[in-house]
Amino acid sequence: MESLTNKKKVLEVKPLNFLERAYLPAIASGLATTMKHFFKKPVTISYPEEKREFSENFRGMHSLKRDENGKERCTACGLCALSCPAEAITMTAAERQPGEENLYREEKYAAVYEINMLRCIFCGLCEEACPKEAIYLDGDIVPADYLRKDFIYGKDKLVEAPLNQ
Repeated sequence: MESLTNKKKVLEVKPLNFLERAYLPAIASGLATTMKHFFKKPVTISYPEEKREFSENFRGMHSLKRDENGKERCTACGLCALSCPAEAITMTAAERQPGEENLYREEKYAAVYEINMLRCIFCGLCEEACPKEAIYLDGDIVPADYLRKDFIYGKDKLVEAPLNQ
């Protein structure tokens, strides 16, 4: 197949001298590069022992917040689930029963709230869509696991601990 411009590039092939044929300069420069990197400070960190510093706008694991009285802020409006492009959030709404006034802010609450961390892309749209400021991506890195079912986080892993009163 011909090129579009019909221009041919002429290459000059110089004969190699004895040292170049023996590859000694190439081996020496390779060893010099290796030794130069050998004495540099390593870029990697030992993860479990050392924690990396994250920027302010790092989006980590989700957390469902409580208000200043210790009540759950989520009212199961479903805006976070609708705004999620990966469809990672599912919830089931329920009515507050008599005697549960100290647990939930509104009459309606999320009885089941699950996030599939394998589907989540950590875009932060659920955080922006929530009118009650109930969900934040302010946690740590999502820990590794072996089973798919362990990456579906329910309210037991998402709701922050109640305030001590």
